Amino acid sequence: MLALAAVPVLMLLVLSSPAVAEDKSPQSANAAAGSAPSTEASKYVGAETCKTCHEELYNSWEKTPHWKTTLNKEGGPSHQGCEGCHGPGADHVAGGGDVSKIYTFKNASTKEINARCMNCHAGGPQHMNAINSVHTQNNVSCISCHSPHHAETKEALLKKAQPELCYSCHLQQKAQFEMPFHHRVNEGLIKCGDCHNPHGTVGPKQVRASSTQNAVCFGCHADKQGPFVFEHEPVKVEGCSSCHIPHGGANPHMLRVSNVNLLCLQCHTNSVPGGKTGAAPGAPSFHSQETFFKSCTLCHNQIHGSNFDATFFK
Repeated sequence: MLALAAVPVLMLLVLSSPAVAEDKSPQSANAAAGSAPSTEASKYVGAETCKTCHEELYNSWEKTPHWKTTLNKEGGPSHQGCEGCHGPGADHVAGGGDVSKIYTFKNASTKEINARCMNCHAGGPQHMNAINSVHTQNNVSCISCHSPHHAETKEALLKKAQPELCYSCHLQQKAQFEMPFHHRVNEGLIKCGDCHNPHGTVGPKQVRASSTQNAVCFGCHADKQGPFVFEHEPVKVEGCSSCHIPHGGANPHMLRVSNVNLLCLQCHTNSVPGGKTGAAPGAPSFHSQETFFKSCTLCHNQIHGSNFDATFFK
């Protein structure tokens, strides 16, 4: 009788046990959702599937830095491999290669192309002003210069090496670099990108420089930087390009005029009260350009600035 009486008690304990009760806690619900395959993730097929049809493109692409995205497990499939740029490829594959089922860059607008590239490349000092760059404003897209699949340079995946890539648009600058006196870009000593940031800067001409546009020049011409005890004001106020043509010209030192004196007289006016015609401001009478013609820099040889003499004699 005691054994029979214990049976209902045991059954009650089993039915009320948490181990067999239905688990409706939020944690279990989340775990179930996490284990279920995501609809979005299932649209991605992986780069190896793309290789099945696009083997030539894949073999070229896998030699570029973009291939490393296949190892990016944190970003998920939307940031990996081919589909990191072209979007999910499941519908494209299911459609037998239907190009309307996947993103292609061929007919996309500049705005769309740049926005897609900036998904990954927006950070860092190189691209922080890309949205305001002169190239963007003139509908030059990222793939106008870069080729993810068939780049000729390992660095930056450029379609052509500099300066030929830049010359394809900047014909005036190409002619300047052919002048007798020029920065040695064609000789390979420096590149366009050493002075300019093609992705945009806060200053004009996309020059890698400070607000005065001189910092890029002083990277090579450090002896002209100063600071000097006696500064030549135009160097600090107007910058190097007030006297020099940056790319090249017909005059020595890439000066804007053929004669140094003519350059100086653009600021040092031709007449002074009480002085002879052609005299520089405050200069002695023998400085007249009419009676005695010599280059100003024969005496004022420290024209960029001096630590010893206010007249730039030494």
